[in-house]
Amino acid sequence: MSKRQQPESGSEHPLEEKPVGAVKRTKAAGSKASRVFTEYPAEQKQFFSTHLLAWYLIHRRDLPWRRSRNPYHIWISEVMLQQTRVDTVIPYFHKFTELFPTVEALATAPEDEVLKAWEGLGYYSRARNLQQAVREVHEQYGGTVPDSKEEFSSLRGVGPYTSGAVLSIAYNKPEPAVDGNVMRVLSRYFLIEDDIAKPAARIGMEKLARDLIPEGAAGDFNQALMELGAMVCTPRSPQCLTCPVMDQCAGRLAGREETLPVKTKAKPPMPERRLVALIEGEGENAGRILIRQRPQEGLLARMWELPHVVLGPSAGGPDAPMAAVSPGTAEPGADEAAAQSAAGDAGTVLAAPGDPGDAAAGGIAPASAARRGRRGAAGSADSPAWGGDARNMALLQSALADEEHVDVLPQEWIADTNHTFSHLYWDMKVYRCRLGGSAGAPAGQLPYRYRWMAPEEMERYAFPNVFLRVLKMYEEEHGPSRP
Repeated sequence: MSKRQQPESGSEHPLEEKPVGAVKRTKAAGSKASRVFTEYPAEQKQFFSTHLLAWYLIHRRDLPWRRSRNPYHIWISEVMLQQTRVDTVIPYFHKFTELFPTVEALATAPEDEVLKAWEGLGYYSRARNLQQAVREVHEQYGGTVPDSKEEFSSLRGVGPYTSGAVLSIAYNKPEPAVDGNVMRVLSRYFLIEDDIAKPAARIGMEKLARDLIPEGAAGDFNQALMELGAMVCTPRSPQCLTCPVMDQCAGRLAGREETLPVKTKAKPPMPERRLVALIEGEGENAGRILIRQRPQEGLLARMWELPHVVLGPSAGGPDAPMAAVSPGTAEPGADEAAAQSAAGDAGTVLAAPGDPGDAAAGGIAPASAARRGRRGAAGSADSPAWGGDARNMALLQSALADEEHVDVLPQEWIADTNHTFSHLYWDMKVYRCRLGGSAGAPAGQLPYRYRWMAPEEMERYAFPNVFLRVLKMYEEEHGPSRP
């Protein structure tokens, strides 16, 4: 589902319709699967461009990044809008541009501050790539965002969509910006039945979109296409009666507006079970929580989290008791590039993550008040444990001791939560723990990457949403004196 779309509403009514000329497509030479889109009626294309642009100039939304042609700010907005709803992005955009108002400010900022400002938007490699690209602009182009497609596209993380959007909106360059909204609009209007998940379809639509750009109005036209897809030509229940180009929409006239575009279903995320240790400090660390930093590379790189372990099924099959397989930080193949593979630089992609790389936000189910009052009540009836509290706590304790050299003493289950990335689904159980002391892990010594965090220090650390939810739940339960 496109993340720029607004809530869908309205019903459709039958209309008297006038047919449009047939659309012809030919296969690209040397390719059985690839197609190019050709010979669309000139009248149909002209009608689309003229009426869409006129509609946009009247009905466009007043969005903060549309109030200037500042290429740096437009660039920030386009990166934020990938996989994220407009209403979610607006406060982040304001905050981010206040903290980093110029290319130089972002280029020279510590990464931790950038990630903290991005916290909650997800797909954190977007923030890292943006900062790296801005550093390149600062160092190589004197702080001026280049207006050349070749130069701008060479920057870190800048692909066809971002390049087309920024160059057209900021500099009015006649470059197409094809995202999920645009592919949906073009598929319906021109009755294109090619699978939009295939690269060949995107290439064909980029060529078509370029051909549709009115002279001297590239920025407004590209934004008009995005706006139509977000506000009118929505994935479900398109509001055809309010569409400025409905009279010539081949998909609507053929009764296909609900079935287009054609898109191969994405592979479902791989489920994982994780046991999380919310470790409370004692003595001089009373009121603090033990946190750790993720590795330098991979999924959620360098962000902070609660210590946890990944579980794997035993030889007895998926319903057999689980065994700890890793401390939850080293995840082969689960880097954030893979998490964004479906999104890439696609702008507004049709998937539906809400916490992106970090994708869809999950829920949290805390233990009952009665359960919270009985510390160490292993196997309590209100604990939906996979293998029972005793088994889960033993696995959590042994894995952290063996792999991380952290000796924890699990006390009780306090909550269940889950989180969906584009390629992974985390099913998590959170246990309140104390830090023990042993020959392998003295209580006064912490491994590298671990540290105690006081409640007032939480603003200094960037956490993925899944752990933010747990920390906020814990803070609500225990009051402001404890994290």
